[in-house]
Amino acid sequence: MTTTLRTAVVIGCGTTGTSVALALTTAGVRVALSDDDPQPLAEAVALGAGTAWNPALAPADLVVVATAPSAVVDTLHSAQSRGLGHVYTDTAAAKDTVCAEAELRGCDLKGYVPGHPLAGPDAPGRGAADAGRFTGRPWAVCPYETTPGWALETVDALIAACGAHRVDLTPPAHDRVVAELSHAPHLVAAALATRFADSSEAFLDLADDGLRDALRGAGGDPWLWSDVLAHNAGPVADVLDRVAGQLARAAAILREGDACAPLELAPTLQQGRRGQRALQRSGERRTLRDAPAGGRM
Repeated sequence: MTTTLRTAVVIGCGTTGTSVALALTTAGVRVALSDDDPQPLAEAVALGAGTAWNPALAPADLVVVATAPSAVVDTLHSAQSRGLGHVYTDTAAAKDTVCAEAELRGCDLKGYVPGHPLAGPDAPGRGAADAGRFTGRPWAVCPYETTPGWALETVDALIAACGAHRVDLTPPAHDRVVAELSHAPHLVAAALATRFADSSEAFLDLADDGLRDALRGAGGDPWLWSDVLAHNAGPVADVLDRVAGQLARAAAILREGDACAPLELAPTLQQGRRGQRALQRSGERRTLRDAPAGGRM
């Protein structure tokens, strides 16, 4: 562990915050935990993620704000006002709005490095928390033009302790990327999964594992996901418009009942197969990279 990160405060004991705290604790960092709700805080402490923060502690090398996007700026401003640390970062899955709001709110941007570990949003409960959650995964960093090197070095130490690798993006680019790769697919999966919410067990027993795998992402916390989607509204809406257009065109072809329907549907299906194969190859490459980094397959 580098000397730039010896102590940390993690605010927010959901899956992401607790996983970050577990990774830091495993790396030898002294972690203090904070959460407005005493239950998740107690659960994170019981998992060995750190100790409960108290006002007597000296300012930490790093403060990680691991809350929903809507709470990041208020939490950051409060933490900076109280002098909880020297460098601050966050884990919010939307960056453009959060970064702009932090500037408007008057947060100290010199010591704030906006970030987002690309390992999926919080799942309900601390049961999904894992020190290896970020191993081999990208960790987006969206620094301001004025962000000093010493602040980035501290965040680099965080990313290294979590076994991730840093990817620098502008806030708008970050939001477009996650809209394509995570946010819009989640909403599409959720919309399709609503078809089965009130179905009988006998009917659902006929489903194969392919459908279950495709809709697995719809099981995320609906309140957190609503917050994330609202903070990345424009890019997500753009993706949904394109997908809706493709589906509307397919529905029109099928309703026409023309003999050419198979030929008209084939390009979309072929492009979809190419996309699926590209994702599959990417997943296989990532698994191979994870093995030496995480010590396991």
